[in-house]
Amino acid sequence: MATAVANPYATQLGNRNAREVIAETPHKLHGLLEKLGPSGLERSLAPGKWSARMILCHLADCEIAFAFRLRQALAEPKHVIQPFDQDAWARSYGELFSAREAVNLFSAIRGWNLTLLDSTPAAALSKPVNHPERGDMTFQTIVETMGGHDLNHLRQLETLAG
Repeated sequence: MATAVANPYATQLGNRNAREVIAETPHKLHGLLEKLGPSGLERSLAPGKWSARMILCHLADCEIAFAFRLRQALAEPKHVIQPFDQDAWARSYGELFSAREAVNLFSAIRGWNLTLLDSTPAAALSKPVNHPERGDMTFQTIVETMGGHDLNHLRQLETLAG
């Protein structure tokens, strides 16, 4: 069994409440989508990095993964999280994936996830899970990861939106 490893996304939260961050993210994404406009969606922070549109698609994909992880963590004893290769998933984005559709999908699934979190008993927050690459965690760690991951990509999108 792997031992606990520092959660790289939780550090993005600082003193912020993860639940509040994840509740605010859909609204922020809709605003950034408008601010970026069609030309801004294809900008990236550096050559070879994801464009704003690809970051939005990535966020939608991750929300699907988080939805599964949250539910599996609640349903199974000591759930083992299935990692995924984000770059392999990103290869499918191409030109066919719309930033607006990605934000709409993210927002819908995030709303569903927030409903689940609102109904999750406080005792479940300490329920153990394991990530093969990051070690032992809790259900709360997944929530903190969601919030920190949001902040990381929101900062990137805000920079691209100028």
